[in-house]
Amino acid sequence: MTTDTRRPTTPAWWLGMREAIPLLGGYIPVAISFGLVSIQAGFTTWEATLISLLIYAGASQFLFIGMAAAGAPLWLLIAMTLLINVRHMVYGPNLAPWLTTSRWWPWLMHGLTDQVFALAHTRMPQLEASQRLGWYSGAALLAWVSWVAGTALGAIAGDWLMAQWPLLGEVMPFALPALFLVLVMPRFTSLRWTAALLLTIAIAMTCTLNDLTNLGIPLAAGCGVLCFYLVRLGARPNASPTSRGSHE
Repeated sequence: MTTDTRRPTTPAWWLGMREAIPLLGGYIPVAISFGLVSIQAGFTTWEATLISLLIYAGASQFLFIGMAAAGAPLWLLIAMTLLINVRHMVYGPNLAPWLTTSRWWPWLMHGLTDQVFALAHTRMPQLEASQRLGWYSGAALLAWVSWVAGTALGAIAGDWLMAQWPLLGEVMPFALPALFLVLVMPRFTSLRWTAALLLTIAIAMTCTLNDLTNLGIPLAAGCGVLCFYLVRLGARPNASPTSRGSHE
């Protein structure tokens, strides 16, 4: 059997950008919505854009401006933002096996969102080690720029866009959940993933229906991770006899 040793002609960063383009279908509408909501909450265009540029935390940003507009203390704003983003403690270890030795990785983790993680977790194992840094940089940069640009557009022209296309008001709230669904569906490939994902979805929906949305995010993520590892541990005894038989 021969191995193709030719070097790829497409730069890794460009490949990452190209493969991240589908993410924009969810990012831009939600970012526009955030920009519009920020202006309505009393923030300026620059403040809304800086929040997306520096915090860049999706759902946490909506929570942040809502609590800030309601006069919540700073410590509570920080605590709730960190609580919602505690899921990133799961993302890092799952990507760690595919990271190369580069001093740039800690800085690039600012661009690690839910969608970028889902894409990277599937795609990076398929790439050569020399391509991973460039690929991730391109994908994360495109997602970040689109989120910031969408926020600025929503802050500047959100009211006008809503007046011109009223249907946008109905579409934008569904854009991000639809994007998550597209990213999650390919993972229904085994008992472990199916059980973990279904449990996560069920807990998240239950919390949302009971007005516990902020609690639902970390709770659903934590239970999903626990289920994923418990199913693996439960499958080990069944796998061991086969494993032993193959070595004997």
